Amino acid sequence: MFKEASLLSGIDSAFLGSMQSPLDNAIDRAKEHLLRLQSQEGYWVFELEADCTIPSEYILMMHFMDEIDEDLQGKIANFLRTHQTEDGSYPLFRGGEGDISCTIKAYYALKMAGDDITAPHMTKAREWILAHGGAAKANVFTRIMLAMFEQLPWRGIPFIPVELMLLPKWFPFHIDKISYWSRTVMVPLAILCSYKVTARNPNKIGVHELFTIDPEKEKNYFSHVKTPIGKTVLALERFGRMLEPLIPRAMRQKATEKARDWFLERLNGYDGLGAIFPAMVNAYEAMDFLGFPKGDERREIALESIKRLLVIKGDQAYCQPCVSPIWDTGLVALALQEVDKYEQSPQTRMQIKEGLRWLASKQLTDEPGDWQVKRPNLPGGGWAFQFGNSWYPDVDDSAVVAHALVQSEEEEFSETIQRAGVWIAGMQSSNGGYGAFDVDNDHYYLNHIPFADHGALLDPPTADVSGRCAMFLGNLVKTNPEYQPVLDGCIAYLKSEQEEDGSWFGRWGTNYIYGCWSVLLAFETAGVPKDDPSIRKAVAWLKSKQRGDGGWGEDNYSYHDASPSQRGEYHTSTAFQTGFALTALMAAGEAESPEVQAGVDYLLRNQQSDGFWKDECFTAPGFPKVFYLKYHGYDKFFPLWALARFRNERFAIA
Repeated sequence: MFKEASLLSGIDSAFLGSMQSPLDNAIDRAKEHLLRLQSQEGYWVFELEADCTIPSEYILMMHFMDEIDEDLQGKIANFLRTHQTEDGSYPLFRGGEGDISCTIKAYYALKMAGDDITAPHMTKAREWILAHGGAAKANVFTRIMLAMFEQLPWRGIPFIPVELMLLPKWFPFHIDKISYWSRTVMVPLAILCSYKVTARNPNKIGVHELFTIDPEKEKNYFSHVKTPIGKTVLALERFGRMLEPLIPRAMRQKATEKARDWFLERLNGYDGLGAIFPAMVNAYEAMDFLGFPKGDERREIALESIKRLLVIKGDQAYCQPCVSPIWDTGLVALALQEVDKYEQSPQTRMQIKEGLRWLASKQLTDEPGDWQVKRPNLPGGGWAFQFGNSWYPDVDDSAVVAHALVQSEEEEFSETIQRAGVWIAGMQSSNGGYGAFDVDNDHYYLNHIPFADHGALLDPPTADVSGRCAMFLGNLVKTNPEYQPVLDGCIAYLKSEQEEDGSWFGRWGTNYIYGCWSVLLAFETAGVPKDDPSIRKAVAWLKSKQRGDGGWGEDNYSYHDASPSQRGEYHTSTAFQTGFALTALMAAGEAESPEVQAGVDYLLRNQQSDGFWKDECFTAPGFPKVFYLKYHGYDKFFPLWALARFRNERFAIA
């Protein structure tokens, strides 16, 4: 039972009789719609959209392999045309500035799809590319694509010899020293680059018109390399390229076989290598080069895994970078658990349990994984991000799922929770924090090598992932005090990562508002006192970023300009970030503050007729500055979570 607490909004007080209040009505409509979206198997999954790079790469892949689906190509081309900005460019996120690499790939894909280069949209794109330095200024991955399509010389890309597979672990570079996404992309790519594999490109379509200088004469492909480490590695690469003809054939063959065996072992069935599009495409193209014929089961499954990422709607289609059912289901469960603390609905509880049972069935226990390189004796117990990705359980997802299982208080999940606790505690890095997939993946010098112009070669500990782990451990330690030292180390790490202005950086969600949400929820379950200076600083920062309409919003541009003045700023409020801010403030003991009431009113005013909210913006970085995502579920469950938490704060358990 609940009793009425002191905080009541004026709009709700008139409805305390038999009528449903606007707050209850808003929660009920969002909850009912969310429940209807649950799959028969028990999970929730929403679209995961990226920029136009990946849809463009799907067309490029079809031409690389000479496996062109004209109907699908036309639908992707329609999607690309509708996402071009007024100046002709393609941004990395909606409302962002044009990105030269994304624009080059979109232009090339549309040209392959049959668009006339004299058409207005193609002319605008080409002129924009040329005005920004031309195709030679593209990033490394785009230049590799251009080299494979014979549009620029191989000297215009970093030296990626497949012999890197033979390097000893003590060597400054080793695949175990880079992130999971980097190694799954790089291993098959090293085969393609070492053998200078070229696209079939049946229509022989090129884009020489995108270069300001003849690509054979261009000398500044690596002008982005500025640091002493980067310049040293670049010099070594050039020396290595000169010596490449001297590499013994037997050594190259041995390295190729090792790379082949490495990615074949991790092919991951219908979920694909690493369960991410770039790695899956590289593996598929490498299999073709290595002689896997059409009809080979592994090759056919690899192609099917890529096709399963497509989203087709009428005359448009795009390709997702991956899918997010574990993440989505875990977060939906947490939101619905918050709703049900008040409602105690048998139907809601049944559907929550169905979701949790599906999640429990997806726990990874004794499967092999790359994380075991650093933790060979640690029992498994994590979850992937996707439907299946057994080699790469995600610490962040694992903490979210385990936290939801703990909150369920269901005895049937006790063994699953204990396994998760052991694994998550064991994945702690030496500084007390947590990376997303690996332990101590912090060889920062590698971000300076020419290949790493995206700045995301590594998977070091971050505040947001660490916050989620502390949130789970803060609950688990109540029954398992042996985890207290692990939790203490994580809390110390989080305090050390706080920015001077009181915020925290959000590696996997936009951005400092997300970081504060991640950490303040952790501090709450960990029992950090509400008057702790770190909490008070974070509260003050969040309140200072509230917009005039009562909501919060933050632009992905804050990743490009990290100055304090850009943090937590946007031209509009968003429902999902307002949900972050409200939940964070309430976790910090601010439920009765006028800022929280104003944020709740913002969500009530902006709810749509279907019960959800609609945020057009991208919601998270895949890799800050170079790759962004729109989680289509965020504007559905995060506002609901915040409203439900607010109602629960209004009514304390008797």
